[in-house]
Amino acid sequence: MLKQPLKALFAAIACAAALSSAHAELPVLKVGATPTAVPFNFLDPRTNTLKGVMIDVAEAVGKEVGFKADVVAVPFASLVPALQTNKISLISSAFAKTPARAEVVDFSDVVVEYGESLIVPSKDMTPYQRFADLKGKVVGVQIGTAYVEPLQSVSGLKELKMYETMADMMRDISLGRLDAAFGDGPVLAYQLQASGSKDVRIVTTYRSVVPTRIALAVRKGDADSLRKINAAIVTLKANGALDGILKKWGVVS
Repeated sequence: MLKQPLKALFAAIACAAALSSAHAELPVLKVGATPTAVPFNFLDPRTNTLKGVMIDVAEAVGKEVGFKADVVAVPFASLVPALQTNKISLISSAFAKTPARAEVVDFSDVVVEYGESLIVPSKDMTPYQRFADLKGKVVGVQIGTAYVEPLQSVSGLKELKMYETMADMMRDISLGRLDAAFGDGPVLAYQLQASGSKDVRIVTTYRSVVPTRIALAVRKGDADSLRKINAAIVTLKANGALDGILKKWGVVS
C-alpha cells in the first residue's frame, strides 16, 4: 500500500531524474482501475493482468512524467475511497469527469470523450431516439455511471434496474428480463462484438444526450502532480501516442 502523498512521490521522481538514467529506478505509483469496462480497463483471463485503453494511458503518462504504473483492480464504487485513503494515488479507469466527482477529486484534462448507447433485443426494431421513447419499458443501467440520474428523472419507465456490469445487462436482455439498457458507447460496442451475440443490438437511431469525458484523477488539492500529468497528456496528444492507443482498442471518440 502506498502511504506517502502523491506530491511526495512526484518530488521523488524529480530527484530520480537528476540521477543517471542508466542506474535510476523509476518510483512506483499505485494506479486504480476497474476490471469490468472493456475496452477501457478489464482483467485479461489469459494473463490475469489488467489491460485496456486507460491501462495503456497510465503507462504512457508514467513514461512521460517518470514513474512506473502499478495498476491494481478496484471496484468502480471504491475508486474514490481508495484514492482518498491512499490505497492508490491515481485513478486511470473508465471514470467520467463530472461536477459532482470534481468536488472530491481533481481531474486531469480529458483523455477521450464519447456518448451513451442504447441496446435492445435484436427482435425489437423500434427506431428509439431518446429516453422518452422507452416509456413502459424495463430499462437497465450500470451503478455509478453518469446515466443513472438522467434515467431516474424519466417519467413513465416501467422499472429502472441497477447492474454491476454491462455484461450482466446484455445477458438479461438476451434472456428477456430487460427491454433495454444504457451504457458507455465504446464499451457496449466492444463487448457486443466480442460476445458474438445475435440476441442484442445497438440502436443506431438513438441520439446520445449524456457526454462522457474520461480523465485521470488525483487527490483533491494536488495541483503540482496534476500539472505534470496534464503536461504528459498534452505530449501524448501532440505526438500521436494517444490516438495510437485509442486505435489499438477500437475506440472512436
